[in-house]
Amino acid sequence: MTGSAIITGAGPGVSGSFARLLAAEGRPVGLLGVDRAQVQALADELRAGGATVATAYADLTDVDAATAAVQELASGLGGVVDLLHFNPSAFREKDPLELSVAELLDDIALGVGALLTVVQAARPFLREGSRVTVTGSMAADQPWNRAASLGVQKAGVRNLVHSLDATLKGDGIRAVSVTVRGSLSREGAFTPDRVAQALRTALDQPADTWRTEIPYDGTLA
Repeated sequence: MTGSAIITGAGPGVSGSFARLLAAEGRPVGLLGVDRAQVQALADELRAGGATVATAYADLTDVDAATAAVQELASGLGGVVDLLHFNPSAFREKDPLELSVAELLDDIALGVGALLTVVQAARPFLREGSRVTVTGSMAADQPWNRAASLGVQKAGVRNLVHSLDATLKGDGIRAVSVTVRGSLSREGAFTPDRVAQALRTALDQPADTWRTEIPYDGTLA
């Protein structure tokens, strides 16, 4: 792949580590996030290493703003997007008896609905061989009741990835969710750098045996 990579929900964690991996391969990288300070710090770091980087800022639940931001990044980075990564989710510490319907829907709008927005915005710039990746979580199968909306988001976004892949594969575009079966940590198998490497490994799947979900249990294939 020689086109650009766009990271949506860019920040200092897994998305930042993934951006570093992609930039190290020589890919132009577009960073889209809502926190200007975090996005700019990551962009400055990548540029210092010689990468071509473009930045944009938008609330991904704002469909018009997020669509414009994705398309601005894609156009500015050469008009071809070979990788679109979706990272965001909402963490709200409320159990099902505390969580309101409005709060649940707000969280789903970010953790699931925004994937529709960014893929639809990027579609004119995707080509045969392009890939869509999503940071998944074991919360999809083993939700913590004290953060009930997170499990719903992760189950929903994984399901949506299956549908996206089925819709796009006829044009040679594939989608995959990497389910992180552990808690992110500063050391060990679940550091942001290790999870980013699992995402990168998922890109190398043969198209004829493509899996739309790959679990990461701490062991890199």
